[in-house]
Amino acid sequence: MPFPSSPRPEKTPSKAAFTFILVMVGFDFLSFGIIAPIFPDLIRSFEGGDFARASTMIGYFGLAWATMQFIFSPILGAWSDRFGRRPVILISCFGLGFDYILMALAPSLRWLFLGRLISGITTSNVSTAFAYVTDTTTPDKRAKAFGLISAAFGLGFVIGPVIGGILGNYNLRFPFWAAAALSLINALYGFFVLPESLPKERRAKSAWHMANPLGSLKLFRSHPELAGLAVVVTLYYLAHQSLMSVWALYSEYRYAWNNRDVGISLGVVGISAALVSGLLVGPYVKKFGERISLTSGLAYGTIGFICFGLAPKGWIVLATIPFVALWGIAAPAIQSLMAKHVDHSSQGKLQGGINSLRALTGMAGPIIYTQVFSAAISPTAKFHVPGAPYLLAAALLACSLLIALYVLRKSPEAALLPETPAALP
Repeated sequence: MPFPSSPRPEKTPSKAAFTFILVMVGFDFLSFGIIAPIFPDLIRSFEGGDFARASTMIGYFGLAWATMQFIFSPILGAWSDRFGRRPVILISCFGLGFDYILMALAPSLRWLFLGRLISGITTSNVSTAFAYVTDTTTPDKRAKAFGLISAAFGLGFVIGPVIGGILGNYNLRFPFWAAAALSLINALYGFFVLPESLPKERRAKSAWHMANPLGSLKLFRSHPELAGLAVVVTLYYLAHQSLMSVWALYSEYRYAWNNRDVGISLGVVGISAALVSGLLVGPYVKKFGERISLTSGLAYGTIGFICFGLAPKGWIVLATIPFVALWGIAAPAIQSLMAKHVDHSSQGKLQGGINSLRALTGMAGPIIYTQVFSAAISPTAKFHVPGAPYLLAAALLACSLLIALYVLRKSPEAALLPETPAALP
């Protein structure tokens, strides 16, 4: 996979390089958020304004995007282990920018669908970004770095929909041009500041046997504790899907919230998550360690989702959001723990495998939670429980907590593999 080399290929990854990774992830999800408010309306415009047909198509688009994530996350992760992080990251960034241009010019629904498929492929570079962070941080600083990456996710989702909504009021295609500009600027910036983080002598000799979803998942079987943590992270992501799948439907149905109320609540979710990931994760993990951070984070999430499911008033849900955000402490901790069971040449495959689990839950979650919500509010339901989706999410997190406690019962806090990555200054 040839790609123009860095202007100074031998330089050590620096703060500028790590900043680029944060900006890249933030821009990826900022671009994703920018098109989110107007994407359904654009699809509806191709369907003659028919809401029912547009709704059906949106489901297909979502499934297609998640499927591409599932297939290509391990492929890009494995390629980064074999060819280096830099070329995979930059090619993905340039590809995402040109993809948004394709969607901005799409003359038909088929072309828009093709653009969505490509978007699912190019945004799969998140696994490589996490591998880059693993290369350039020491084990004691890794959870904090992963927390900053999670904060970049949150900020992108908070700011993006606001920008997209404003631009979309003028023209449904404008948000795509804005997303394309962000992606291409990001790619050009990275071309000049991003050095390679994985030296040739530490690269995998061959990655093709792992460059598939099933191959990346096999990695989790290499160690019993890693396999158990993979189950924990799967339940974590599946519970998280409840927020994206039925939040608007649930809040409008149960609390009579309007679109403004839903938007404000999502803003509170994003800001709270960003604050926890960016400011709290590092000190919290440093003080309590990764194991306690993981289990306490899962406990916070379990309690929070129970409150979501049982809250009789909307203000209780809003008040609970900052508490639920503490759940975000668990994700960086579990990724750091899992990274300790994998050597340098397989970190990309590990992150690709984790992202594949995220994609699988992204495919299953919407179907599960919307069906549960529909059954719970049906006139024929024996028990009227509109909060059932969030009670289910709480149950999943409770199971993940029990599994984590069992898996980590004998695990030492120290790293399980010797690691000497180049630390950021």
